[in-house]
Amino acid sequence: MSWEAVDARKLRIQAEFDALLANANERLPSTNGVFCRYRDPVLTRDHVPLNWRFDFSNRTNPRFLERLGVNAVFNPGAIYHDGKYLLVARVEGADRKSFFGIAESKTGVDGFRFWDQPLDIPDGTPPDTNIYDMRLTQHEDGWIYGLFCTERKDFSLPHDLTAAVAGCGIVRTKDFQKWERLPDLDAGPGQQRNVTLHPEFIDGQYLLYTRPQDGFVDVGGGGGIGWALVEDMSRARIAKQEIVDPRAYHTIKEVKNGQGPPPLKTPHGWLHLAHGVRDTAAGLRYVLYVLLTDLEEPWRVITAPGGYLIAPLGSERVGDVSNVAFCNGWAHDPETGQVLIYYASSDTRVHVAETRLDELCDYALNTPPDSLSSRGAFEQRLALIGGRHLPV
Repeated sequence: MSWEAVDARKLRIQAEFDALLANANERLPSTNGVFCRYRDPVLTRDHVPLNWRFDFSNRTNPRFLERLGVNAVFNPGAIYHDGKYLLVARVEGADRKSFFGIAESKTGVDGFRFWDQPLDIPDGTPPDTNIYDMRLTQHEDGWIYGLFCTERKDFSLPHDLTAAVAGCGIVRTKDFQKWERLPDLDAGPGQQRNVTLHPEFIDGQYLLYTRPQDGFVDVGGGGGIGWALVEDMSRARIAKQEIVDPRAYHTIKEVKNGQGPPPLKTPHGWLHLAHGVRDTAAGLRYVLYVLLTDLEEPWRVITAPGGYLIAPLGSERVGDVSNVAFCNGWAHDPETGQVLIYYASSDTRVHVAETRLDELCDYALNTPPDSLSSRGAFEQRLALIGGRHLPV
């Protein structure tokens, strides 16, 4: 390939990248009144800075070949911080290994740009094989915590190359520049995924939302969203955990369910966003749902609307792991009440759904629970058609 052709391709790739970052997103009309989607994903693999993928040196890369490919960008932690929206996204390379990158936007719905370098997260003990899916919590102790999944080989099954162990890694920061790696959560026997830190102290202790499971993928005989108190996040140890929101037969959370981002405080209670998983002939289906817990006892569920709030729609159903909507980050602007839900579709890209805190509370408080039967669902529908009050 000639130098002219290489330079032309380099200029074209740079122009396409610049145009993508400058693209204005379009708010779509709401179909349910609770939230609205946006036309375009807010983060994809194409948003990753070009110098994370290409060596721009003519000496070492004269053909301008991609040296380190990026497969997907998804499952970001999110926070509204100092008037900006920050996403700590999972960036997955072509080699299956993930790392974290911070993307920043003024609007929260478009214009996201990654910071110059990925996050430098110190290695764990033992070393992490893979890290991903960070949940950000601005805690009242003054720190911003990031809880994420750390995956390691299960050496009790040395010949099974699919056998892995999931744990909870913990970092904290005050400025998003310097990150301190704390010891991993000591959760006792079993494995942990989807661990989230509550933003306020409970009787002087830290509250964690957990998802205990027997194996790396299968929850086994337990499962559900649990809760536990921890005295010190610098040496986090769970002595006891109880289930807040259990799995249930023939529901959206039949196979497993887990806490998403930290809950939002409302006048009515703590508003939670979680994911539920059921099995289908086409594989596991992930959707998002909400529940409300008590302000003083955040482990006590007040109300739980039946069914899902967000499910993968249209092209969102297609990707590396199809038919998945997953969220571990949302951002609330306290001045406007706006809530932006950052959900990933099919482990491939990041979308945003826009809503308001009062609309989410209306949905949570006035949507009836799952009736757990076809007859019950029929009676709920009949009451709605007849204009009668729906029991919640």
